[in-house]
Amino acid sequence: MKRREFFSQTLPAAITLPGLFKGFSVKAYTGSSPLIQSLMGATETDKVLVLIQLNGGNDGLNMVIPVEFYAGYQNARKNIAIPQNKVLPLNGVVKTALHPAMAGMQSLYNEGKLAIVQAVGYPTPNFSHFRATDIWMSASDSEQVLNTGWTGRYLANEFPNYPNGYPNTQMPDPLAIQIGAVAALALQGPVMNMAMNIVDPTSFYDFLEDIQDPVPDTPWGKELKYIRLIAGQTERYSNVIRAAAKKVPAQGSYPGDNDLAQQLKIVARLIKGGLKTRIYMVSTGGFDTHGGQVEEKDTTTGLHAVLLGRVSNAIKAFMDDLKGLGIEERVIGMTFSEFGRRIKSNGSFGTDHGAAAPVFVFGKNVRPGIFGNNPNIPTNTSVNDNVPFQYDFRSIYASLLSQWFCVNETDLQTIMLRNFQNIPLAYNSGCTTTGIDDVRNSGEQLIINYPNPFADSTTITFKTKGGHTLVQVMDSLGRVAKVLTDKVYAPGTYTMPFESRGLPAGVYYARFQNGVTQQVRSMLKVR
Repeated sequence: MKRREFFSQTLPAAITLPGLFKGFSVKAYTGSSPLIQSLMGATETDKVLVLIQLNGGNDGLNMVIPVEFYAGYQNARKNIAIPQNKVLPLNGVVKTALHPAMAGMQSLYNEGKLAIVQAVGYPTPNFSHFRATDIWMSASDSEQVLNTGWTGRYLANEFPNYPNGYPNTQMPDPLAIQIGAVAALALQGPVMNMAMNIVDPTSFYDFLEDIQDPVPDTPWGKELKYIRLIAGQTERYSNVIRAAAKKVPAQGSYPGDNDLAQQLKIVARLIKGGLKTRIYMVSTGGFDTHGGQVEEKDTTTGLHAVLLGRVSNAIKAFMDDLKGLGIEERVIGMTFSEFGRRIKSNGSFGTDHGAAAPVFVFGKNVRPGIFGNNPNIPTNTSVNDNVPFQYDFRSIYASLLSQWFCVNETDLQTIMLRNFQNIPLAYNSGCTTTGIDDVRNSGEQLIINYPNPFADSTTITFKTKGGHTLVQVMDSLGRVAKVLTDKVYAPGTYTMPFESRGLPAGVYYARFQNGVTQQVRSMLKVR
């Protein structure tokens, strides 16, 4: 086959060319569109969001430890509980602590650069790794399947008609960059993935030095060499990335044997180098800790301690580097995992797939503190008991889009597909977001029920400050058994019955949400 025939028959107008540069998937496009349409949609911002995926389902109860309910925690996890005298305290906090391997995150919290959002999940959680990951990536409902990602929709809204007409003078750089994994659904736009992918840190440094995998000495190898030549001449993103990286010859210290740290080191370098890229995504795995989560003789050690230490050390090194490079004002990051683990540990010194878990949001401009309450631990915990969610994960997404990237309310609902709770997570003076109450837990009980325990019915009483108010009842698996109310109220105290006929006996949770405030009340149905 001649080169011209090979090129015309195998490469369409929009193509993905893995292997053009070692470890990269870069895209080359033909065609153009009116630039005025693509330029009008973009919001001027120099802010950056870094997403850190913890693959496997992280055990939140051993990461953020509910010291307030330590006896129940220890009773439910006799073989993996972290000793109370080993947990890491947080300044001004007596009810909650961190795993002893997370000294870096402890330091960030004490510096006012970390927000811990308790019990993040969604109604009716899915416990499959693949499906749960898709839900978090796409920001879909549990029973809804989407083929676009939440950040992909955001970028498509900001940069319409992409890739036609890009790069251009207004946006000369990749819209998003993902390091360390295959293309993620989170970055999938309506037409194509919006990110440039770097498979691993080694490939990045080879790319900077223009080191490529050797091509085979075959006719197909010659064609691949020719494609690389053509793509290298036309792919402008490769040049801007090289230029940005070479502007930063020196960085802070990062732990060497730490895959996440090496990914974040690249992110810091590209941000400092001047890329206008808004979203970076990195990942680290191993969190599916069904067995061997801890060492039998010392529960502060073991696989989970290694994983949490890796995450904590990487983020702390990244934050220190951003500060040293003079760009920490521009960056906010968050961690997420596809689900948490069950409350009760198993007989293999591990934990099984569960529901809600904490999320870390970090940066110089986060609103620091702990959002939400420590999860209650049932007295007689069963293998089916889950941490009930307090915050919908999509509320975190929506809050960061509006407070960090200044997305207006109309566009926000288009991106997130509906309205979600606004949590005060970020400071950005450039945004016009108003009406966010910076509420912390006052200790006031806003939802109660009586009698408790109950047989067939109980009366739920809640106190709302007015506005949209939601009350749901969930079972121990995190499934929504009933929505008691979901509407706008005048300020006041209200009561309503919960009829449980037809539901099995066991622990249920009444979840109250009003503005930025939410609480979860445990209820026990008896026979």
